[in-house]
Amino acid sequence: MFSRSALSRGAQLASCRQGSQLAQRRAYAAASSAPSAFTYDTTEVAGVKVATRDSHGPTTKLAVVAKGGTRYQPAPGLTVGLEEFAFKNTEKRSALRIVREAELLGGQLVAYHTREALVLEASFLREDIPYFTELLAEVISQTKYSTYEFHEDVERVLKVKQAKLANDVSALALDSAHSVAFHTGLGASLYPTPSTPLKSYLNEFSIADYAGAVYAKPNIALVGDGATTTALHKWAEQFFKGVPTSPSSAVALNSKATKYYGGEQRTAHTAGNSLVVAFPGSSFGTFKPEVAVLAALLGGQPNVKWSPGFTLLSKAAASAPGVVASGTNLAYSDAGLLTIQVTGAAASVRKAGEEAVKALKGIAEGTVSKEDLTKAIAKAKFDALDASQSGVSTLLSAGSGIIHTGKPFQIAENVQSIDGVTAEKLQTTAKSLIDGKATVAAVGDLNVLPYAEELGLKV
Repeated sequence: MFSRSALSRGAQLASCRQGSQLAQRRAYAAASSAPSAFTYDTTEVAGVKVATRDSHGPTTKLAVVAKGGTRYQPAPGLTVGLEEFAFKNTEKRSALRIVREAELLGGQLVAYHTREALVLEASFLREDIPYFTELLAEVISQTKYSTYEFHEDVERVLKVKQAKLANDVSALALDSAHSVAFHTGLGASLYPTPSTPLKSYLNEFSIADYAGAVYAKPNIALVGDGATTTALHKWAEQFFKGVPTSPSSAVALNSKATKYYGGEQRTAHTAGNSLVVAFPGSSFGTFKPEVAVLAALLGGQPNVKWSPGFTLLSKAAASAPGVVASGTNLAYSDAGLLTIQVTGAAASVRKAGEEAVKALKGIAEGTVSKEDLTKAIAKAKFDALDASQSGVSTLLSAGSGIIHTGKPFQIAENVQSIDGVTAEKLQTTAKSLIDGKATVAAVGDLNVLPYAEELGLKV
């Protein structure tokens, strides 16, 4: 049996350990609640734009955000090909070595792209920042774009992703909406469809040329969340000085300014049904608080369990069982797309789509109650502040802001303007959308899914 004194000493040690852990958690919480936790410090280090924010936690996220999204690719498939070559063989390390070293340090490596950005991201314990800073610099400046890796890895993975996308009616409808709304640039598909003639455009040589245009100091930003400014600047100075100061290939990025067109596109599909109704929205460069509140008011999914929700789309979906409806503002650097997306059985999608457009017209007629407006403003503020906390979206928005405008998109700064939204401003905004040119994309059973004219929309 254990002695009473031994038990007492064990209890004391446990109490001390718990106290230490509690104090550490309080320290993290206090640091995270500080105003600086929402903002990035930006500067230029070794010719590279660097943004840092220290949440004082035990882990760090570090990302290279490059101006290499699908809107900038001069030919289809290049962004996806460049993404798939991330963390493959470099001049110094094999792909196997990169994987094993990252695993030994407990790190996580990921590459992904959006319509505007290509992101290479590492998550790790904060004391390992030297290794992962060096690795990211190495990947963007010394990757080998080998023939066998292109055929064995890049092409194979691309075909798998194409097959998955081909049966995702929600993604297809959203892609169609972007194509109709913006044509080229932001209208380019996130992934090339199986029918896209990629052989004419995509190979290891074209990807290497695209990398030479994308991975240049003017087109990248290094963003750290959970790192001190001193540490990140020190290692960025050492490892990023070898990154090309200008594009190293003759390939020119598609830098045409975005223009909204609107229109309608219908695609027959057997895998399901999805309808997207969209309008010009709020961009990162020109934030429109009325659009943020309108998106929150449209909503779709309840925020509280067992409640159908106060949002207009949740009420519209309630009239059509099995339907999923959502309202979102998709913000880009120089444009935005306010979308209403409905997915489900064809007849239910048609009914919910008609109810959604009626709800939007109701806002334009000033039928929103004071209580619902108050809820929508609070939800819009929460969404903005929640998006400003640690996570993937903060790295992406900060990096995208830097490469497009020279400074991070500080989402939290928009909260005060949201408070200024009134019923009259919301009504005016909704009316301008209804009176303007809409974008409508339908994928599924076209015999049932409605045309824009049947919804009472102008295209």
